Order: sequence, then C-alpha cells, then structure tokens
Amino acid sequence: MTVELRNITKEVAGQVHIKPTSLILETGHFNVLLGETGAGKTSLIKMMAGLDPIAGGQILMDGQDVTRLNTQKRNISLVHQFFVNYPHMTVFDNIASPLKVAGMPKSEIQGRVEEAADILQLRPMLHRRPHELSGGQQQRTALARAIAKESRAVFLDEPLANLDYKLREELREQLPELFAGRGAVVVYATSEPEEALLLGGKTGLMEDGRVVQFGPTAEIYRHPQSMMAARVFSDPPINTAEIRKKGDVIHMGDDAAWPATGAVGDLTDGAYTIAVRPHHVAPVGSEAHSVALTGTVLVTELSGSESSAHFQMRSADWVSLAHGVHPFEIGADHQFYLDPAACFYFAPDGQLVSRGVD
Repeated sequence: MTVELRNITKEVAGQVHIKPTSLILETGHFNVLLGETGAGKTSLIKMMAGLDPIAGGQILMDGQDVTRLNTQKRNISLVHQFFVNYPHMTVFDNIASPLKVAGMPKSEIQGRVEEAADILQLRPMLHRRPHELSGGQQQRTALARAIAKESRAVFLDEPLANLDYKLREELREQLPELFAGRGAVVVYATSEPEEALLLGGKTGLMEDGRVVQFGPTAEIYRHPQSMMAARVFSDPPINTAEIRKKGDVIHMGDDAAWPATGAVGDLTDGAYTIAVRPHHVAPVGSEAHSVALTGTVLVTELSGSESSAHFQMRSADWVSLAHGVHPFEIGADHQFYLDPAACFYFAPDGQLVSRGVD
C-alpha cells in the first residue's frame, strides 16, 4: 500500500498555501510531517484525507487515483489532536461507528471492537461514555476506532498535543507497535523534532507550505540539506557562524582558521555559513585536527552526566555540550575545541554545499 502525491497544490482565496508537493508514503514505518505551526502539515493531511480540495496535481492510493473521491470512499482514518468522540455513545459504539456505517455484520463488529479495545487497554471502559474518561482514554478511544476500521491510510494530526507529559510519553512509545503489521500507510503530523526522532521511519520536513527534505528521519539529522533542516534537529540550538574560504584556508573572523580539506577545498572562494552541533564543540581537545577557540563563558549548566557552556566569541555566541563534569567560571575566558570534520557548510541561500567529511 502506498499514498502518492504528484505535484499537489492548495490555494485559498487565490493565494498558494501548499506549493507543488510530490511524495511517496509507504507502509512498514511512520511517515512523519514535521514543521512549525502554519508550515502546512494539517493542510496536507486534509488534502490526502479528502477533506480539502486540491488546486492541482493528483493523489493516488495503491495506484488508484482518488483525487476526486470523497473521504468515505478513500477508506481512511483521521485522528485529531482534539478528542473527537460522540458524547452520547458508549466507548464501544464510538469504536464501532465506522463499522456500522459500512454495514458490517454485528459479529464481526464485536470482534474488531474488542480486539482494538484490548490493544488500547480499553476493555473495562467499553460501556462508559466519553465524559467519564480521562483525556488519555478519550484519545485511546479515537485510536481504537482507527485500528478497528482497518483503513488503507491512517492520518494522525498531532494526536498527543493535548495530553499531559506522562500520557504523551506513554502513547508515543506505543504508537509504532499499535499500527505495526496492519498494512496501512500511517502519516503523523507533529511540531516536535524529538517526537519525529522517537517515532523513526521517514520524515517530511515542512516549511512555508512545502516539503524541504524527505527521507529516513535519522538521515535528515545526519545529512541536512538546508540550514533550516540542520536547526530543526538540534537541542541545544546548532552553532552557526559566518566564514570565508580563501585559497586553502577557512577563516572564521578573527576567532579561528583551519585548512579547507576534502570537498570543502573544492568550494569557490567566498562567504559561507558553517553550522556545527554543540557536542562537536568540546572543552577539551581530543583530535589532532581540533581547532582551538577562545570564548567568554556566559552561562553554564550541569545536567546529569553532561556539562554545557554558552560562550561568546568575537564572531558568534556558541554552545559547548560535553560528557562529564567540567568546571567553568562565568565571565572568564575559556578554551574550546571545534571538530571541523563535523561542520556543515551552507551557501548564502541556506542550501548545503559541503560538509567537513563526505
């Protein structure tokens, strides 16, 4: 089973909200749409679900063009961040509602509802009504309905956003198992990078109504194709600085310089931006090619077995994140060491042009 988008677009009042988008979403893993509020995640889901019309392009499910089919004929399930359950129905009837609409025999409905209820640990609540449930149980009911329906595609639009932290963590761990082996394409929208990394699978990184990068989530983390992609998966925030390549040397203002080796040496001389994650900026030099930096410590934090330090240089303010306990004195100059092999190099338009090691 696949859901394929071919150059689909969306317009509202003559303005383009979703730019031409082509994706192939498959079974066997989560397909995550990751982006800030307003990036276009919900719009894309509504278009795939048949709730919003598209301005151009095609949507195919398993090779069948469903672009003009209504939601009911697409055989999909949609779970929102809000608890969409029928208040006058029991949990059993809420889960069974799409099966009854489809005219399924009572015996089969009973079996499917009970199986889904067991998976979501709802069996004791089947005779309760939504107002008698906690928020987590209500969202489990909505998920159980999606499982019982056995849809070709399941769209989860920030389904955990309104749950408390503990419930969110619990359900987040369970979700991949809930849909494993069911043969459905699962699309999950979120604004939280950590959620995308935990769910694994593939991620479509969205910004301003377009997918800027799509692929295995871990690959986007390791090989961002734009500055935006590099920033998304970095906590603490990724370090950036303006640099200039001149001949065989990279100059970071008056703070540092290092050899332009490998693919970096092939770059045209000129101005670029580098980005490097904080764990590649250490308070202790460990590699022969480490580049020494001197900065004034502004803030320091100790978290478990890690030490972080925010420090100010002449050309940029950076963060170092290192294992172990490291003594930093706020307001004092401290030496840090950059691993140039871990740097990403971006052109002025924000697109990746090289990295320290290929």
